[in-house]
Amino acid sequence: MKILFVSLGCDKNLVDTEKMLGILEKEGFTFTDNEEEADIAVVNTCCFIGDAKEESIQTLIELGTYKTEGKLRALIACGCLAQRYQEEIKREIPEVDAIVGTTAIEEILSAVKEALEGKKTIHTHSIDAAPPKLTNRILTTGGHVAYLKIAEGCDKCCTYCIIPKVRGHYRSVPMESLLEEAKLLAEQGVKELILVAQETTLYGVDLYGKKMLSTLLRELCKINALVWIRLMYCYPEEITEDLIDTIAQEKKICHYLDIPIQHASDAVLKRMGRRTSQAQLEEMIGKLRERIPDICLRTTLISGFPGETESDFKELYRFVNRIEFDRLGVFCYSREEDTPAAVMKEQKRQSTKEKRRDELMELQQEIAFEKAQDMIGRVLLVMVEGKVADEDTYVTRTYRDAPNVDGFLFLNTTASLMTGDFVKVIVTDANEYDLIGEIYHESEDF
Repeated sequence: MKILFVSLGCDKNLVDTEKMLGILEKEGFTFTDNEEEADIAVVNTCCFIGDAKEESIQTLIELGTYKTEGKLRALIACGCLAQRYQEEIKREIPEVDAIVGTTAIEEILSAVKEALEGKKTIHTHSIDAAPPKLTNRILTTGGHVAYLKIAEGCDKCCTYCIIPKVRGHYRSVPMESLLEEAKLLAEQGVKELILVAQETTLYGVDLYGKKMLSTLLRELCKINALVWIRLMYCYPEEITEDLIDTIAQEKKICHYLDIPIQHASDAVLKRMGRRTSQAQLEEMIGKLRERIPDICLRTTLISGFPGETESDFKELYRFVNRIEFDRLGVFCYSREEDTPAAVMKEQKRQSTKEKRRDELMELQQEIAFEKAQDMIGRVLLVMVEGKVADEDTYVTRTYRDAPNVDGFLFLNTTASLMTGDFVKVIVTDANEYDLIGEIYHESEDF
């Protein structure tokens, strides 16, 4: 039996996919990327914003057509859309045989077997159920990089976000399970471990009564095979002195921090339900740069939030221009049902959202170009991601580049390198988002 597995949405969802793949492989199933070869299709869906919801629905409908034509024996919907809209999926996409919610991924095998027997089933539990203790996974990220999901759910309840209603309250994964999983990943060849959650900075509060991210990081640093450990999704108000010290002191932790701030106007931040002011954001960013001078800061912003005035937008624009984030992404506000922001007055036109997004991204492109130029002459450690076909050029990443969201360093060399190798390079040129370099030959401590 061959299974086509489609994983949509975020890297947290991808971890769930990899764990479900591990369960199914253990039972003898094999996998294919070709829908024409598949006996079974599993779609791990997303519903975070409108575009993601549409992509999930369209994928289910397209695969449903394959089932109608007799090319598929079973179709299964998993993940956030399946959790949130199980009744609608059942009614509107009858080709779906089984629905598996966000806290029921351990039941994927039962769902597949029942679907093959012609049964229609729904596997869902409370969205606040304990995170599944699954440590075995099939990596889909190349074998040298892996995500470690350290918690489920979120308690922040930002007014634009549906995650608490789909993923539940914040629940940390016990540290012993995470360390076991990380060691298994390292034994499989993983060299870069990326910590993810809806919010990583609150790790441990629910289980241990205090923030334990620093402790977890220090324990992960003891795993010899790991070279880089990267932190994503750090809420600025939860970044502690201890965490800053840990990042500064532990050599394996990348001097890279993803801090989604969403906006900089105090009026908009308040309507978003965010817990920081512009002054607090600026103070935290200043502290990080003072204590870790080479830190790379990434953030995400929302354009066109309900009630965002032209003055609010200009304030955000000036903030971005002044702060000069190393990495920045902007999303147009997506009006999600069952969220407080969806019923707020002064909803913005799509054209306004897109115009403001484009202006911010044009500004960021200028900032990114200048920062890339400043990297020329720097010596950096890079991880090899692959080779450009028919050229003596390798695609690599620096500590400043998270997979799939940031840029690359293109390494020109005739040396024979493998994916996952680490090489010391000197930056020789740059463009807007990517660097160009050569192997650095002088023997110096890095």
